[in-house]
Amino acid sequence: MNLRPHHFILWGLFIAGMFLMPELVGKGTLRTMIFACYLAMFAISWDILSGRTGYISFGHPFLIGIGAYTTGILTRRYGFPVEASIPIAVLVTMAGGLIVLLPALRIKGSYFALVTLAVMELMYQLVPVVRPDLTGGTRGISRLPALTRGAENGYYLAVGLMLAVALMAWLLMRTRVGTALWAIGMNEESVRGSGLSTTRLKSFAFLVSAGVAGMAGAFYAHYLGTITPRAFFDINVLFQIIVAVLIGGAGTIVGPIIGAFFMVFLLEWLRPYLPGQERFFVYGLIALVIYMYQPRGIMAIVEGAWTRLRGARS
Repeated sequence: MNLRPHHFILWGLFIAGMFLMPELVGKGTLRTMIFACYLAMFAISWDILSGRTGYISFGHPFLIGIGAYTTGILTRRYGFPVEASIPIAVLVTMAGGLIVLLPALRIKGSYFALVTLAVMELMYQLVPVVRPDLTGGTRGISRLPALTRGAENGYYLAVGLMLAVALMAWLLMRTRVGTALWAIGMNEESVRGSGLSTTRLKSFAFLVSAGVAGMAGAFYAHYLGTITPRAFFDINVLFQIIVAVLIGGAGTIVGPIIGAFFMVFLLEWLRPYLPGQERFFVYGLIALVIYMYQPRGIMAIVEGAWTRLRGARS
């Protein structure tokens, strides 16, 4: 996307508004926004691979969980400082993804999605029973050291991380590699025929996606203070990530952010009326309606409205 003057204005207003939020809303709303920021990071990292190349991964919670459990084990079991554990968690996530999920990139279509889903489910079952002295079993790992004190500082950290991830993804997609990844999603055979190695390109996208997911998972674990298999490997985590991307707009930077905030605040609004898992059904239904109306999500709807408005003015 080529940035025009109005894009800079909109981004400036958005960033200013985000950093002014602690002065305008209560701590409860701030905590909701913190979760939305982390979900946006998860969604952007998923979109780097799946939204661009068309290789739909159902194993993303596996990557997020590796980052979370690595920093949790290092800080709580071995006494590592948080500042050292998070970079290690990123590297371990990338290495773990390479070993387990990367071979699946040679598989196409629905088979790739099924393999990644199997990996996530396998981890969900194995983590509680393999080395429970390290992972904490079904109870997980608690009392992780906090990175910040108070909801306001936690919010500023989450917003800063989200904006940094969004900027990194935007810069990546403006490169020739980013263009090639988009082309793979359009027609992989044509890209391969042009002499480019699609395996290397997909591997690079996967590594970047895994690194961002591991980083976000590690920071999120320290924000929560507790890690459990259900909090990171559950199917609902996957559902929220994918639906946030689809609602906001796959293949964009702003779309996953819009989708994440839309989803989180909708779920909070529905909580008094549908306290159980039923609200996820309502959310999925809304996502389906939006996707049927505009497959490119809310982002495309906003862009279309802006184009019509500018046309009417001219």
